[in-house]
Amino acid sequence: MVDDIPDEAIILAVDGGLDHALVAGLAPSGLIGDLDSVTAAGLAWAEEYATISRHPTDKNHTDTELALAFAADMDPARLTLVGGGDRLDHSLAAIGALGHEVLTSIPRLDGWWDGQHIDVVHGPGQLELDLAPGSTLSLLGLHGPCAGVTITGVRWPLTDADIAPLVGLGVSNEVDANEVGGPVSVRLSTGVLTIFDVPNIDPTAPSVQSPAIPPARNPS
Repeated sequence: MVDDIPDEAIILAVDGGLDHALVAGLAPSGLIGDLDSVTAAGLAWAEEYATISRHPTDKNHTDTELALAFAADMDPARLTLVGGGDRLDHSLAAIGALGHEVLTSIPRLDGWWDGQHIDVVHGPGQLELDLAPGSTLSLLGLHGPCAGVTITGVRWPLTDADIAPLVGLGVSNEVDANEVGGPVSVRLSTGVLTIFDVPNIDPTAPSVQSPAIPPARNPS
């Protein structure tokens, strides 16, 4: 994933994610959070080379939410969240942050969390996804009901379906194995749809520009 981040991407680090970014050879231009998990060495690096947006430890928003709002103010064409961790509550909060209304103006929202790729679409909206033929994808309403969900290019298409929060209707679908290189089209009328999928990565293709947030092990 790190190798796919283009040189021109704007990279923001979320608290202790800065240390992971530096180890990966990245040089974030910004550090955001309450800075309770970044190392002293990482903080010293940021004080010299990056802009720091420091927030109180006692706050109503996670560091990831603060960083995404910071990125949204840059009016990007695409925003990619990269992270992971061993705390389920932190993982759910971080992935869920991509559904915040402050991000609705960004045309493309996606992420990588512990190696799993995620696309998020706010309704009314539509995505054309280039996914690995025969791979599994799941549609989940993590933020509430989703209405008017239509998906094509898969084994079990849906047309104007309603998906209730955290139900199995959209889980474990399959990308049409015969649609090599063809798009999977997803559309919804209302709600926020989270899509767990496998991109059809062509190692010879140029990278897509995507402002990215490096791994945040403690995104609170």
